Amino acid sequence: MRNFLKNFIVIFLCLFLIAGVLSMLRGGSSLKPEVIGVGKLVEEINAGAVKKIVVKGDMLEVALKDDKAKPQQVKKEPQESFGDIIKNYGVTDEARKTLPVEVQDESSWKFWLLNLLPSILPLILFVAIIYFMSRGVQGMNNKAMGFGQSNSRQVKPEDAKDKKTFNDVAGAKEAKEELVEVVDFLKDQKKFTDMGAKIPKGVLLTGSPGTGKTLLAKAVAGEANVPFFHMSGSEFVEMFVGVGASRVRDLFAKAKKAAPSIVFIDEIDAVGRRRGAGMGGGHDEREQTLNQILVEMDGFEPNLGVIVMAATNRPDVLDPALLRPGRFDRRVVIDLPDIKDREEILGIHARNKKLAVGVSIRKVAERTPGFSGADLANLLNEAAILAVRRVLTEIGEKEVLESIEKVLLGPERKSRIISDHEKKMTAYHEAGHAIVGYLLPHSDPVRKVSIISRGQAGGYTLKMPDYDRHYHTLAQFKDELAMALGGYVVEKMIFGDMQISTGPSSDLKNATHIAHNMVTRYGMSDTLGPRTFGEQEDMVFMGGRTGEERDYSDKTAEAIDSEIKRIMIEAEGVAKQTIEANRATLEKMVVSLLEKETLEQSEIETIMGVPQTKAFSGAPGITIQE
Repeated sequence: MRNFLKNFIVIFLCLFLIAGVLSMLRGGSSLKPEVIGVGKLVEEINAGAVKKIVVKGDMLEVALKDDKAKPQQVKKEPQESFGDIIKNYGVTDEARKTLPVEVQDESSWKFWLLNLLPSILPLILFVAIIYFMSRGVQGMNNKAMGFGQSNSRQVKPEDAKDKKTFNDVAGAKEAKEELVEVVDFLKDQKKFTDMGAKIPKGVLLTGSPGTGKTLLAKAVAGEANVPFFHMSGSEFVEMFVGVGASRVRDLFAKAKKAAPSIVFIDEIDAVGRRRGAGMGGGHDEREQTLNQILVEMDGFEPNLGVIVMAATNRPDVLDPALLRPGRFDRRVVIDLPDIKDREEILGIHARNKKLAVGVSIRKVAERTPGFSGADLANLLNEAAILAVRRVLTEIGEKEVLESIEKVLLGPERKSRIISDHEKKMTAYHEAGHAIVGYLLPHSDPVRKVSIISRGQAGGYTLKMPDYDRHYHTLAQFKDELAMALGGYVVEKMIFGDMQISTGPSSDLKNATHIAHNMVTRYGMSDTLGPRTFGEQEDMVFMGGRTGEERDYSDKTAEAIDSEIKRIMIEAEGVAKQTIEANRATLEKMVVSLLEKETLEQSEIETIMGVPQTKAFSGAPGITIQE
């Protein structure tokens, strides 16, 4: 339909242009001449009213002596001359002698244009319509014939704009060391073949979302200076059976032609999931595509120079045939960046940002444990947007730190209208979290308390470790549970059992989840002993297993529930004891929160009157109590 409208507009404009040219050729004067007969012309000539006659082919243009009179035209027969007309129609000799007559020859191009164009124009239009229609059919035919071709995006070595190197990838030192061998093989295959070594045909990049898997694959191609073919797993699969397999063949054919090269399949779990889980049988399009990938990877000629790289954050769901030696036999795990890596990543993303002189990248890295590279990029982008919104010329530290909370919780909702009672309840709730978390020795340092709504949270207490840790102890879990229940305990203590609100629902959910994992996953229950309970299974369509697979009896399930309840009650007791011993400090913090709405770490320390002493000042990441 779009091509039809385009062709229609083109033809219409051509006709309009031709009509304009013809009108210019025919319309020499702005005053339209009067068409008269030969008899009237003779009468005017005999009466001496004619000033001049111009003969143009078979047309006579008559100009009268009266300047106000309209010019006239007379159509004569082509075979008859003007002299014959005067003689046959009885013009007097006196009038003939005094009559000025001018004969003008028509130009050849105008003659042919005026006489042949009316007959040739329909033929030209007919040919044009046939041409445009044939082009449309040819385009559809080309699309149909190219349906099985891969629409891979290629980054050529000479394309400096899209080229990436290891210098553009901060952190991930171990991952880059693993991939240096791939770069060396693509640069110089001979030193590997002389030693009898074979480079892995497939490299699988795994890691959490946003850790830079795609960027790292591009960097390998950039370092090796080879073509980079990039497709997503979902781009192979279409509604027609066989299209995915055809696109796989086409992709690998292009890569072999450009060898040495890299083929990168992003989100390979879209086509590489374990086979036999669906209802499609052997003709399932996804399985056909996976089979073709397996064949292409195993069918490489020795040392052909084509290396397949793939990325996924779900390696556990991939088909075992993909992971066997000879295919994706090298796996590179990309972890979340530690504090040093975060500092390097922030430095890269801050290159094109106008940061103020006082902004400390190190301080931002300390405040962002658990952030991925994509989160850090988004953080600085939000800070830049916030600076523009505030009409600033530079991005200050205040904007950067506020953006951390925006990324974690969402934007502030200062326009949200709440009653004084709800505001007071929120202040007591958050003060309860802060005091318990501040005083317990194995909890992370409390950095900020606020009763300003962000996202779905009515208020929040932010606690953050001093450095990165990769293990969580039983003591840390117990103190974290007590802090999580601090808001719930305060609401019961201040407002009574009948006035408990829905505010602690998120805290109770998170605390129950932690207690459940302590019992079922981490073996932190003396009653049940050092073992795990249940196996997490990926959801299988019509396969009969969803969620967790139980490997314990109903009696054990009852014991698990009892142990979770015991841990929760114990944590509630610790929180209650801590708050009762610091009731005056609680009231002081509530007054300050109602007045300022937000308290920073230094203000919290002033209210508490004692420094935060922590046995363990590191934890896996940021914790927020709503």
